[in-house]
This record gives sequence, C-alpha cells and structure tokens, in this order.
Amino acid sequence: MAVAPQTMKLELRTAYGRVYRNVLATPPRDCTPDEIPVIDLSSLFSDKLEDRKELANTIRAAAINTGFFYIKNHGIDAQIIADAKKQLLTFFKQPYEDKMKVTMAKSKYFNGYKGSKQANISPGESMDIKENLGFRYSPQYDPDPKSLDAVPEEVKPWIHGEDFVWEGTSHLPGFKEDCLKYWASCLTLSRKLIRIFALSLDLEENYFDSRVTYPGADQTFNYYPTRSSEEKANNSVGLGSHTDLQLFTLLWQDMVGGLQVLNRDGQWIKAVPIEGTIVVNIGDFMMRLCNDMYKSTVHRVYNDSTVERVSMPFFFGLNFNCVEGVVPSCTSPENPPKYEPISCGDWCQLRFKIESDEMKKRLADQAKAPRAVVVA
Repeated sequence: MAVAPQTMKLELRTAYGRVYRNVLATPPRDCTPDEIPVIDLSSLFSDKLEDRKELANTIRAAAINTGFFYIKNHGIDAQIIADAKKQLLTFFKQPYEDKMKVTMAKSKYFNGYKGSKQANISPGESMDIKENLGFRYSPQYDPDPKSLDAVPEEVKPWIHGEDFVWEGTSHLPGFKEDCLKYWASCLTLSRKLIRIFALSLDLEENYFDSRVTYPGADQTFNYYPTRSSEEKANNSVGLGSHTDLQLFTLLWQDMVGGLQVLNRDGQWIKAVPIEGTIVVNIGDFMMRLCNDMYKSTVHRVYNDSTVERVSMPFFFGLNFNCVEGVVPSCTSPENPPKYEPISCGDWCQLRFKIESDEMKKRLADQAKAPRAVVVA
C-alpha cells in the first residue's frame, strides 16, 4: 500500500490575513524546463502583431502553469546590469553608520535601507537574513519624460519616491545615476511587457497603457550574507515565503542561486540561475485582474552557498490610484468576478502596513524581554 507523502503547513501573510498551504516535506529540487520555462523575448520588439500574439500565448501558458518564467533577449544592456550590481555591493559593503544615513525609519513610504533580521515576511519562518535598499517611483526619473507640473492631482498622493535615498548616498560616485539607469531599463521593459500581457488576456494591446503612466515601479537591492552555523542549524531563511503584490516582478539574480518556488504539488523547486536571463513572476494584483487564471506563486530565498548572494527585483504595477476589478475578458456569467475593485495602491498598502505593524510589535517585545545577567 502506497504511503501518502508527508506534508507540513506553511503559514503565509496576506493583505486579508493569514492563509496556509500544504508543503511536501521533501528537499527542494531543481526546476524542470516545463515548470519554469525560458522564454525568448525577441518578438517583443517585432513590428508584426502576429509575432507579439505568439509571444503572448507562450507567456499565457507559463503564467497559468507556475506563474514563473525566465526571459532572455529582454533588451536590458548587460553593462547597465553590471554597473547596478557594482553599486549595490559598494553600498552594502559600507560601514553600518553610512548605510543608516538612508535608514527606512526616515521614510513615510518604505524607501531606504533595512538591515538583516529587521524583517519577517513569513510569520511561520525565521527573521529574514538579508539587507535591502529600496526606492519607489518618482516621475522626474521616468524614461518617458513628464512635466512635474502635469502630474494629475489624483496621482500626486501616490507618488512615493523620496529624495533622502539619493541625498544619503551622494558620497558614492555614480550611485544614483547607475541605479536609476537600471530602474529605468526595467520600467521601459515592463511597459512593453504589460502590452504582451494584455494580448495574453484577450484584451486590446493598449488596454493597460493609460493605467501605467505613473505606475507602481519599486526597485529593491537585496544582499544575502552567508549564513552562520547557528542560522543553518535553525533553518534561518534569507527571505521568507511570500507572494509578490503587484502585476509582475522582474528579478535579476546573480549566479549563486537560492530562489525557491512552491509548485502546484506543494514541492519546493529551485529557480536555478541562467546566465543572461531575468526571472519574471506573476503578482497578486495580476492574479486578481484575471480572476485567478494566472498564478501568483509562493517563493522564498535560502543562501546555502559559501559566498554572498545579491539580487535586484523590480516590482511593476498599475498607477496606484487606479481602481480595477477583474478585466472584462476574464469574467462571464459562468465565471463571475471573485474580487471587488480596489486600487493597486490600497492593495499594496494593506500588506505593507500589516508587515510593518507586526514587525514593530515583534521588535518591541524583544526589547522588553528579560535577559540573563551574569553576576560575579
């Protein structure tokens, strides 16, 4: 008689509270090409609509299956990536007090630096063993030039970029310029890619164009140190299990490895780095828009190597003031909408606030906890 595989419950934090997933108690394995395919984006730049529709069908299949895929021939120059990686390492190798010049404590909108073990994205797992630096959309740096005087009044409250990030790193030569070049390249690619997603959902190619003029375009630089013996013994995670919030994420990762994806069978699979590619994954808001047809898949990071790991995720979403429900092509009398309309900004802020409030409480409780004192 076959024995059912052993499973465990994985607790996840969402904008609407905590949910649980069954996970196989088996070691992570490398992904197969069917689970996380490599998609050639050359057709993204084709003048022929039929070429772009063919690409859209390929992306649709990957988005329905695992919600993760690699992209090659994506158009982001290798030197731009290398310069951004060099700058992020320069930042993270600074003394702690220099990094704290741009501490996230100064931010209203989660910009800035956060140190290791200062976040706990997954309530059922350890504190995150990583440092990160983030900055959010500012129209003055948009590669699609805009007059700041022309920003609509309803958009202004949702512009969440903050200058202190650049003021506190101005001593690093070329830092702002190189970081923004990478960010702008990701934004340009994302605006092209969202047109392909529109085609993949049987919408007009320009369906989202007016909805991504002042988009959610959040850049994060992650630094994962090697884990200590104690952290390994405690199974401490680099970045705990979670889903991403917006439409999709573009993730450049170095060749060290560490990204793991939870497949539909509850098996952790490794998204092994492939030179010259970027990982794309579907976010929660995209999953809402298409009535759960595309999968916003749980993922996490472990740095099990003997060297540091770095990554540069770029999170892309609609204009944060844009209120959207399920798109017309993804609902019918037989398949009614599962979600009420909500703005992309409100959706993101729900989980940002939950994570921030819970982390503040946890750190405060730790500070109040009694400590052993050795008395001579």
